[in-house]
Amino acid sequence: MKKLKKVLLSLLMVAAFTACSNGNNTQENETANETAKTEETSQQTGGENELEDKTYIIGLDDTFAPMGFRDTNGELVGFDVDLAKDVFSRLGKKLEFQPIDWSMKETELNAGNIDMIWNGYSITPEREKAVALSDPYIESGQVIVVMKDSGITKKSDLKGKTLTIQASSSALDALKKEGEVLNNLGQPPVEYADNLECFKDLEAKRSDAMCIDELFARYYISNQKNPDDYYILEENLGAESMAVGIKKDNTALVDAINKALKEQKEDGTYDKIYTKWLGKK
Repeated sequence: MKKLKKVLLSLLMVAAFTACSNGNNTQENETANETAKTEETSQQTGGENELEDKTYIIGLDDTFAPMGFRDTNGELVGFDVDLAKDVFSRLGKKLEFQPIDWSMKETELNAGNIDMIWNGYSITPEREKAVALSDPYIESGQVIVVMKDSGITKKSDLKGKTLTIQASSSALDALKKEGEVLNNLGQPPVEYADNLECFKDLEAKRSDAMCIDELFARYYISNQKNPDDYYILEENLGAESMAVGIKKDNTALVDAINKALKEQKEDGTYDKIYTKWLGKK
């Protein structure tokens, strides 16, 4: 009888061990399967570098022709607008444009209210510290515009004169590099919310000159009734490159935009958009 009990006890212990072992193996197999599925999904979607599935928002100054502005129907149009639409079409993502206070652009970006600053955004050392930047996609520069009858034909003629700029634009950075010009002005540059106000001030002769991006200046003047009334000084304030401003930690968006911008130039789309808004190179 004792022998029989020992045999039964041994059989029960073996069965319990086997069940436990099978349970652990099943759990391990399930864990392995889940891990494999996760790795496979990550490879298919690009893992951490995959763009979020959402509507991306571009912050812009909607008076900055020809980069981004409103046409006679109130629609947002322009060189940068067309570039951005094409880029996000390639990326398969939805896009929205949000007019913002240009002086608050980096604040809006870093607060998450917009995803990009894309509107003639010149690369400067200060901006490189504040945001991530795409590859440069166009060259421009800051110029000085006056009325032709002002008698101002060169930088030295600005001594004692008044000059306007758009607030928080790269115009002030350009002027700071031209210390002699800045210091010779009759007063510190007067800042306005946008370049259109600067032009109105100049045309009304409340100011003597304005510092502005060359692309905007030439587009605005060419669309005036009497373009010969204006004069752009031949002495400019140096060349600048423009890029898209993106939050520092959003490397996926930077990489995606750079890839799409490269494709645009390779397949001729960029040149078509350039010619549409800026004429032949």
